Amino acid sequence: MKETITKQLGAVLQASREIITLTDEAINHLLCDLADRIPAHQEAILAANKIDVERMDPADPMVDRLLLNPARLEAIAADIRNVASLTSPLDVVLEERMLQNGLGLKKVTVPIGVIGIIYEARPNVTFDVFALCLKSGNATVLKGGSDAMYSNIAIVELIHSVLKEHGINPDTIYLLPAEREAAAIMLNAVGYIDMIIPRGSQKLIDFVRDNAKVPVIETGAGIVHTYFDKSGDLELGKQVIFNAKTRRPSVCNALDTLIIHSERLGDLPALVAPLLEKQVLLFADEAAFAALLGHYPDSLLQLADAEHFGTEFLSLKMSVKTVSSLEEALEHIAHYSSRHSEAIIATDAATTATFLKRVDAAVVYANTSTAFTDGAQFGLGAEIGISTQKLHARGPMALKELTTYKWIIEGNGQVRPV
Repeated sequence: MKETITKQLGAVLQASREIITLTDEAINHLLCDLADRIPAHQEAILAANKIDVERMDPADPMVDRLLLNPARLEAIAADIRNVASLTSPLDVVLEERMLQNGLGLKKVTVPIGVIGIIYEARPNVTFDVFALCLKSGNATVLKGGSDAMYSNIAIVELIHSVLKEHGINPDTIYLLPAEREAAAIMLNAVGYIDMIIPRGSQKLIDFVRDNAKVPVIETGAGIVHTYFDKSGDLELGKQVIFNAKTRRPSVCNALDTLIIHSERLGDLPALVAPLLEKQVLLFADEAAFAALLGHYPDSLLQLADAEHFGTEFLSLKMSVKTVSSLEEALEHIAHYSSRHSEAIIATDAATTATFLKRVDAAVVYANTSTAFTDGAQFGLGAEIGISTQKLHARGPMALKELTTYKWIIEGNGQVRPV
């Protein structure tokens, strides 16, 4: 397997050197054509996806991430068209100046080269990654999870056919075999892959970070908190918390822990009452449990253990933590946060400003839902992931984050003095 994969990675590397010659117009035309082809290939893609879904436990929260349907395919096509409509991130002059010796310096954006993505049961990522990588001039190596194997194969077959029809090297995108051995080869593909982005659980991210020799950007895992301050507006809080927790509980921007100021415990039953509509299971600390007892169904209310804090639930479960001050809320977040998305609900301006300044996360919110942490929602087009680290990129990674830069120096015979 290693020899076969290494040979194919060499072909991807060669393709990456070819696609940098493509015009933005040619790329946009191909992406729009791909989006237009999705409805015609919908039957084949959904049939493959059905096989994947039927292999998964229906109770597994990952089913929602895996599932494709006509509406989701339509949304994917819209995202691809949106990426095509965006300004190219390439050949942008970031800095330009003339030195005293007459040398002209320019700092210009260029593709990273070959980007590897290792991800779990989210076949939409296959489309998103291809669109963003091609638009930014990068070739792509994909390692999808075995749960989405048939879906990913069907999607990449469609992409390959469109690339060929447009006269572009189909090795621009390569889907690795589903076997775990392929992941190990990918993580050690120094000289073939320039950067790897893991998308999925904390377990996957830790595995990639601990085993990769290729540079890694950590993305995905979201242990998300919302702090309801003593100055928080109850009606606003009810709708924000409901949306953050229940909109799509299986995604990384979904709320995991509600932190509430002790002076507002009397409002806690009303604050979480909308969650009953979705049968959200609450793990409450002692103070919150006492406040909810008799006001929230016993079958959906449990005393929290230590393990319920710092957990990314990815399901209709949420923990509740009581604090006596903003400082205590900040300490709790600092201890348990994955630095993805954090929020405060407050009307006091000074409290809000302190929270926004001191919380260390890629995205920090005031009086709104964490569900907005998304490249498309930020106006960036489809995202390639949410970076939770600080080097190179942070937050939703889109076109600009998939480029690097090089210095271009132009002279007329200058030599450096000895």
